[in-house]
Amino acid sequence: MEYKEMYERILAEYRQVFEKLDEAGMRAFIEEVKKHGRIFLIGVGREGMATRAFAMRLMHMGKEIHWIWDDTTPSIGEGDLLIATLGDGCIGHINYICERAREAGAFIYVVTGSPSGRTAQHVADKVFFVPAAVYRGTDDVVASFQPMGNLFEQCLLILFDMIVMTIVEETPGLSFEKMSGRHRNVE
Repeated sequence: MEYKEMYERILAEYRQVFEKLDEAGMRAFIEEVKKHGRIFLIGVGREGMATRAFAMRLMHMGKEIHWIWDDTTPSIGEGDLLIATLGDGCIGHINYICERAREAGAFIYVVTGSPSGRTAQHVADKVFFVPAAVYRGTDDVVASFQPMGNLFEQCLLILFDMIVMTIVEETPGLSFEKMSGRHRNVE
């Protein structure tokens, strides 16, 4: 496949995902993120990388952010938010973490391309459905010519950036300039 044909097909897939996405579902996710000052995040593989990028921007916004599995991650509890990305909705060890966090009193938000998955159905307090093809997914999503979960992973990164931009725009006193002041300065 030629370069131009490939990027045009990829961009067409993005358009389909963003047009199919439930804006009310995204708004509910944004409001939950806005109201929590202490947020824990978890994800694996490439979707985990997109989630870590989101965690970084949340930290730049001034929120207390913790990545599950970091050695310095404190205990989770009442009033905390756990955001778990599970493309196919049933990653065993992430399900386990979500169950423990729920037992500790945290609010569990699952971001997935497969809302019929076990964690979304039985553990999550809320689900943010990103209707993009995921690896081993079975739900009604935008299909992709790309391999495995590429489409979900790419859209996740873009959506998380859009969510950060929305929160900054809606939060008095928060700006990209203030965020850059929290950027790591030991590089």
